[in-house]
Amino acid sequence: MSIRTRLVTGLAAAALVPALAGCGAQYSGGGEGPLKGAKIAFGSKDFTEQKVLGQIAVQYLRSQGAAVWDQTGLVSSQAVRGSLERDDINAYWEYTGTAWITYFGKEKPIQDTKEQYDAVKAFDLKKNQIDWVDPAPLNNTYAFAIKASKAKELGITKLGDIKDLLASPKGKDLTFCIESEFANRPDGFPGVQKTYGFKVASDRVKRLDTGLIYSQTGNGTCTFGEVFTTDGRVEGLDLLPLTDDKKFFPVYQAAISIREDLLKEHPQIERVMKPIAAKLTTKEMLKLNAEVDIEGVLPDKVARDWLKDEGFTD
Repeated sequence: MSIRTRLVTGLAAAALVPALAGCGAQYSGGGEGPLKGAKIAFGSKDFTEQKVLGQIAVQYLRSQGAAVWDQTGLVSSQAVRGSLERDDINAYWEYTGTAWITYFGKEKPIQDTKEQYDAVKAFDLKKNQIDWVDPAPLNNTYAFAIKASKAKELGITKLGDIKDLLASPKGKDLTFCIESEFANRPDGFPGVQKTYGFKVASDRVKRLDTGLIYSQTGNGTCTFGEVFTTDGRVEGLDLLPLTDDKKFFPVYQAAISIREDLLKEHPQIERVMKPIAAKLTTKEMLKLNAEVDIEGVLPDKVARDWLKDEGFTD
């Protein structure tokens, strides 16, 4: 299932979030600090990176005096976003590319990171009264990865190398492993092939679940696998993401999307979270995600240890 959307079909799945909200808010924390008196329901989606980011925010906001209702690990992008729009939660980490393409229905992404963030922020604030603050440097975008040793053997480092490679004797047995959704999205495999000028026969394209793509690319069953650039399994399985030399894939920069009314009431939230966001680079998220996906550490412990190691909490 895609990290981009994690869409759950049917109304029943989307209804899970309001059901959770109706069980009674469980705020904890609160006390002295710059956020004394603030009450924040902080959510996240249900995959590793979102859980880690969510726990970093929940734990740090509490340390700064806020009372926080931990709503991390909810079902899907659409459900969590809907929960924010309904004010069932009032903040969570989201990705600029997801908002621009999936929520706002824009067909063409903006390749400049800052311009994309500024456009998302302005659009969401005007239309939905949802603000965006503290963008992190991390970009969790799509990539095609290959086993590092195989890349060296084939002499490939970027997506622009694929066209010539497929036309060479070395290219006759190469395979591509992708998710079903990625196979049909305009910002997925059809767009990659069009942009880079190659065409892959259907019998050389395998559609697999996300976890299988990583393992099958790692063991060489798949030559190229669709991956996400901050997934800990990239380094854990010694995969090499190919450089997107034509900058086809959208920017998926993480930032906190937050209800405008909450931010107006407690504008210091932005100042408090700014140094946290600044530390969250693509490389740093690779490391944190790997602690969960490779080493089996729980997201809340990964977040707690990171906050302590970086000097944000004692």
